[in-house]
Amino acid sequence: MRNNLHKRNRNKLLELIEDNSIAIIHSGYHVSRSADADFPFECNRNSFYLTGIKEDNVILVLSKINNKTSERLFIDENDPVMVKWVGAKATVEEASELSGVNKEDISYHKDFENYVFSLLQSNRRSLGQVEKIYLDLDQKPNPLFNSFGLEYARHMQHRFPALIIKNIYNLVLSLRMIKEEEEINYIKESIETTKEAIYHAMRSAKTAQNEAVVDANFKFILNCHGKKESFDGIVGSGKNATILHYTDNNSPIEKDSLILMDVGTATNLYASDITRTFPANGKFTKRQREVYEAVLEVNKKCIEFLRAGLTWAEYNEYANGLIKAACEKLGLAKDFRNYYYHSIGHSLGLDVHDPDLANLGIKAGMVVTVEPGIYIEDEHIGVRIEDDILITNDGCINLSQEIIKEVEDIEKLMSE
Repeated sequence: MRNNLHKRNRNKLLELIEDNSIAIIHSGYHVSRSADADFPFECNRNSFYLTGIKEDNVILVLSKINNKTSERLFIDENDPVMVKWVGAKATVEEASELSGVNKEDISYHKDFENYVFSLLQSNRRSLGQVEKIYLDLDQKPNPLFNSFGLEYARHMQHRFPALIIKNIYNLVLSLRMIKEEEEINYIKESIETTKEAIYHAMRSAKTAQNEAVVDANFKFILNCHGKKESFDGIVGSGKNATILHYTDNNSPIEKDSLILMDVGTATNLYASDITRTFPANGKFTKRQREVYEAVLEVNKKCIEFLRAGLTWAEYNEYANGLIKAACEKLGLAKDFRNYYYHSIGHSLGLDVHDPDLANLGIKAGMVVTVEPGIYIEDEHIGVRIEDDILITNDGCINLSQEIIKEVEDIEKLMSE
């Protein structure tokens, strides 16, 4: 089959779940935007990790009974009327090709409840008794993210009160944190597209009178590659660059200001997350360069410091010490937290801020960001430099090292 990644992921998960258990993972529902329109659908990333299918209302059922495992996938049957209006959903053959689930193990939704009931009654066939059911109970309180899991948990508690309900969320996350080569290659492709788009946006900045123009030039390149943003990008100039999650991207650009771009795209849902800061007019002022090079030095030292075995607390403590020293050197007030008010990085993958299990620390195979910044609101200077880093057994690899960040290289690019 074309894609074995998701089957390998399922096999790894089956090794983690307890015997005499079943696991049910749902891809999510469409969310209404207005009376007759939905928001663009974003599938549950845990579901995609295990199936490779990006559609709504896909249900994966895994079972492990007497250490014998099985899998069953449930999909929507195509409605001829809906096909004419919104297009066809994956057929059994297509779902099999995407997921690696055998065609004979793919059914339509009408068979879902009977199949689950048959597993729960398996002890009658001397196959062992299902004692636990794992559901994907996302940690977010917003029910839009986890409504199926919560609803089905209540349903099963009512129907089978002796059944133990467990949350599979952290088990899947523990697998998602460590990337296979195929996943890393998707991230690399996302970074390469982001590089091209950032360069196009930087070249547009000298004549752009508004942040929206720079933003549009970035998105233009993504569109040319058939890609979308992996998150709502940040294009902030001047004082706006000191706002961490500024996404209006529509203010006038002062010609002597800095522009901070925190942007990314996705390949097969695997995201890039890159930040670069550059002068709107193509030349850093003396003060801008001082701040920029201070942040750049922290960025480089943090990349050198990163390695498997560190805890997130150690990583942040090291970065904080560097930022504090940089702020003092720049003549800023002693409390560096007035100028740096976020952590040094996060895990990256199917989500831009890929959920991570902080207690597990930083391990080989993870992709994490390094994103120090200094934000001086009263000087209208905000600088952040962010790279995407693969942790290896003997250090790390900067996957975004080809995206320029030296002052001379930036000024040269913008003069072209």
